[in-house]
Amino acid sequence: MFVKYPKIVISSFVLLSVLGLYMAYNRVSFSFDFEQFFPTGDPDLEFYYEFKQRFEPDDNFLLVALKREEGVFEQDFLKKVEAFSEEVKTLDTKVTQGDLAVIRRDSFIFNKVYIDYAPDWKDSVEHIQPVLSVQSIISFQYPVKNPFTGFTTIPAVHIDKPEKYEKDKKRILSDERFVNTLISEDAKTMVVALKTIDNIPQGIAERFIKELNIILDKYEFEEHHLLGRANFQTELVRLQMWEFTMSFTVSSLLVLLVMFLIFRTFWGVNIALSSIGVGLAMFVGYLGLVGATLDTMALLYPIIMIIVATSDVVHVMSKYIDELRKGQDKQTAIQITIQEIGVSIFLTSTTTAIGFLSLVTSKLGPIRALGIHAAVGVMIAYVSVIIFTTTILALFSEKQIMKEGRKESSWGRWMGKMHEFTRNQSFKISAGFLGLFLLCGIGVSMVNTNTQIEQILPRGAEVTADFHFFEEEFSGFRPFEIAISLKDSNTTDDFKVVQQIDKLENFIIGYDAIKTSNSITAVYKTINRAYKGNKLEAYVLPNSEKQFKKYQRLAKNLGGGNSLGVLVSRDKKYARVSARVLDVGADSVRNIIQSVDKWAKTNIDTNMMEIRQTGTGVIVDKNSEYVKDSLLQGLVSAILLISLLMALLFRSFKMLFIALIPNVLPLLIAAAILGFTGIPLEAGVSIVFAIIFGIAVDDTIHLLSKYRLMRKKDIDKEEAIKLTLIETGKAISLTTVILFFGFILLIFSSNPPAVTIGLLISSTLVTALVCDLLIIPVMLRWWGK
Repeated sequence: MFVKYPKIVISSFVLLSVLGLYMAYNRVSFSFDFEQFFPTGDPDLEFYYEFKQRFEPDDNFLLVALKREEGVFEQDFLKKVEAFSEEVKTLDTKVTQGDLAVIRRDSFIFNKVYIDYAPDWKDSVEHIQPVLSVQSIISFQYPVKNPFTGFTTIPAVHIDKPEKYEKDKKRILSDERFVNTLISEDAKTMVVALKTIDNIPQGIAERFIKELNIILDKYEFEEHHLLGRANFQTELVRLQMWEFTMSFTVSSLLVLLVMFLIFRTFWGVNIALSSIGVGLAMFVGYLGLVGATLDTMALLYPIIMIIVATSDVVHVMSKYIDELRKGQDKQTAIQITIQEIGVSIFLTSTTTAIGFLSLVTSKLGPIRALGIHAAVGVMIAYVSVIIFTTTILALFSEKQIMKEGRKESSWGRWMGKMHEFTRNQSFKISAGFLGLFLLCGIGVSMVNTNTQIEQILPRGAEVTADFHFFEEEFSGFRPFEIAISLKDSNTTDDFKVVQQIDKLENFIIGYDAIKTSNSITAVYKTINRAYKGNKLEAYVLPNSEKQFKKYQRLAKNLGGGNSLGVLVSRDKKYARVSARVLDVGADSVRNIIQSVDKWAKTNIDTNMMEIRQTGTGVIVDKNSEYVKDSLLQGLVSAILLISLLMALLFRSFKMLFIALIPNVLPLLIAAAILGFTGIPLEAGVSIVFAIIFGIAVDDTIHLLSKYRLMRKKDIDKEEAIKLTLIETGKAISLTTVILFFGFILLIFSSNPPAVTIGLLISSTLVTALVCDLLIIPVMLRWWGK
């Protein structure tokens, strides 16, 4: 047996730990990318990628809101905005080899196209300009038809003529192209819209935002807010790194405290901590080996590894100490521990791993990765505990590991009382659990999937405050795109096609959640207004096809060519209506989409065109459609696999039934909590159910395995139940307490999904323990032969 060669075993694990830390330091990185949350394999996702190829992405922007409480129409302020815009336009950002590696990886794995980089970016780009263009009310020029000189332009804002500010302000605030897009309704905030490079890599985004903030500080604006992909990536990754570090630190301190309270000796605490540390070091080494990128789900890794390893260590060390107290020598005690507890821990580790592996049914990459990595981590913890921990334990005596105190006998008394209670109050226990099942059914029926972007943003963070600012003052962040496909010989050059697009655009702008939109119609409306003396009421399509054709020829000369390229495809067979919708929730957006589809069937000439909603917002919202299906598929798979394992272990249908009932109730309680509290079932929260079932069933396996051993020794049923509660009840209670405090720490996270996960897992694990200690003894008396 390996315990006979402690030097080899210990030195091997120490070496693996050092290598693991080295691999993690050099190869593990943090990242945040909205496209990670796109549901893979979805036909709408494929359509969106085709849409991007025809036009451009809808998230390659960064909005800089600049606020002045007295109003933006003040010369010094406008001069600073103008200077800021010019400086940002020429901002130069360094490109590292790491950035180029990410670009190559994304181009190969995710088929991302970096169309805005220099042709030789693959090998030699050292600097790029992340800002491709800048737009604001001070850069806009109104085209005006002059009867003598033809077309000319006048600025929307006469910066050098303050006497015209009031007139400029009135004209701009009455122009639907600007209000809620480039200026707020109260004229106290204006937006400088930066068009950025597509698919901006993490490293470039971080340096770009840092340099942008330096420029903003230089101009000392009264108040500024940022909204866009680059800012989200930078801020969320920074918070991820902080929370990952904090979760690891706090979890480690918690384990240190728990181990001290349990063992109360120097060697006992250090053996436990070194066992957990070795498992964790090997796990992060595995992450480095596979080149894992840590995302928002990574916050759970240190907690899962530390807590799961702690549970295994407590079971092994408790059993070893129990055997020493029975008079066994160290070698015999270790052999018995491995034979009895080793099998149970293997089964519990396997069931926990299966619970995590059930997440591979999700359509989201980060959740699938969490499931795979966490499952591997659980088995790494098992191997390190069963080999490394037992090898070290064999070198120490009982007194070196654990200090005996008065509290030892109190566990026996408490579990004895629990045994008496379950025997004398079996009817009340059964009725109580039945009532709880019915109550959970009501809560489950109230679960909703109306997820919002706000619910995944960190609490109290600047990026969240910026998001709220744009939601309140402007048209929000969530892109809403309508792709238009023209049929037969129809093209975007046809007047009747543009009229149909205008009708569609006017309909969607009628929704309260949609404040602004843009389409090819804006080009012709702008020219029509220029011909009519730049009057506000003239911002409409021309009355005749003859005028339309005339405007079409003028479009390129007036700078409309760029707009045409963004809003229609090169072959003129496809067009887009671009809008932004407020963060009203996935279900609400879905209702808007269904309403638009229903209206279009009767109000749009479907023989001429076909419309389809797309965009990053619509794609991410589709997760709410899949989350329930993925949850059920994963959970059913986990239950079936774990049931198969239990069937092989207990070889009894009744015992299988006894094992499953107490573990279904915690799942229902978790769902009921979501329903009663109104917390939406979103993708991140859906992982709770697989984790709960995979972990909760562990205690049941320990209890039933012990009961089975007692019965094999010809101990009668009642005495077997009592001994099972006394000997195993302590260990599962301790591990549940450890798990509870480990996951409850998540409520202090600034990440709302992590808070929900911590609340659900910690509360339902306590419920699972209560079910095991109360309902299993009752069911064993009824059916447990």
